[in-house]
Amino acid sequence: MFRLTATCLIATCLLLTACGNETETVPQNPNNTSSPTVDTTVNSNETEDTDQVNNPDKSTPSEPSSSQTAHEETSDTIQNAESESIQEEIPKMYHMNKNYFIKPNDDSVEKKVVLLTFDDGPKEEGMINQLIDTLDKHDAKAIFFVNGYRVQNNPDLLKLIHERGQIIGNHAWDHEDLKKMSDADAARQVESVQDIVKETIGITPQFFRPPFGSGSDALKAVVDKNDMLYMTWSNGSLDWDKSTKDRPDKVIQNVLDQLNPGSNILMHELPWTVEALDGLLIKLKEKGYSFVDPRSIELKVR
Repeated sequence: MFRLTATCLIATCLLLTACGNETETVPQNPNNTSSPTVDTTVNSNETEDTDQVNNPDKSTPSEPSSSQTAHEETSDTIQNAESESIQEEIPKMYHMNKNYFIKPNDDSVEKKVVLLTFDDGPKEEGMINQLIDTLDKHDAKAIFFVNGYRVQNNPDLLKLIHERGQIIGNHAWDHEDLKKMSDADAARQVESVQDIVKETIGITPQFFRPPFGSGSDALKAVVDKNDMLYMTWSNGSLDWDKSTKDRPDKVIQNVLDQLNPGSNILMHELPWTVEALDGLLIKLKEKGYSFVDPRSIELKVR
């Protein structure tokens, strides 16, 4: 009897001990931060943060950590150095003359070239991608002369042009006649674009084209001070004119009618120009022309 009672007491103690241990291993504190459970309740004051998570395109600025800031600054520094290095590695084989034609620096350099340029952007992602797809198809580089207000409205489009390997040019902040402005206002139109492009892609433009091709000696001095080459054009596609609207064949013919070695061709980011570009580049190559890399052009007129 004593043995039976002792055995029952020992069994009872062991059972109680096991139950106590099991209770201790299950955390009951809802504030326990080690719990893997995620609280999905959304406070009305947190709606914007939740929307940002669900929709990453809707960005809400937040204060970055010091380590994150340092990493971003380092990445930006590396990217800027790489971009500048690429520009410096391109040999300067061409120069621009006073009539805005692109000329070889010596007889060993191909003279039957054209410079491709597009003004008044960046406007639309679809058209930009189509233009650059065609340029890539023909292994061609172009200058995309941008307006500052458009960059401000569409910084990602500027990044797109840059990241796809094309060249950014300065086309003033607004598309207005700089010659009709005071020297100070015209200078701000130029330098504000330098600033926003630098902030957006880490480098500053090296080429400047005034809206309407209208400038002054004072404007040229500002452009020179900012280490840019001032240019208008020597071959106008007239793609902006109503006589050419929706007529890609006319865009092509206008260029071919004015074609000469070193032609500096003015075009725009327009649907009919996008449609015309492939045919134009094919015809130019059939006539023995190649496409000058803008980075191979000296930044001084001679």
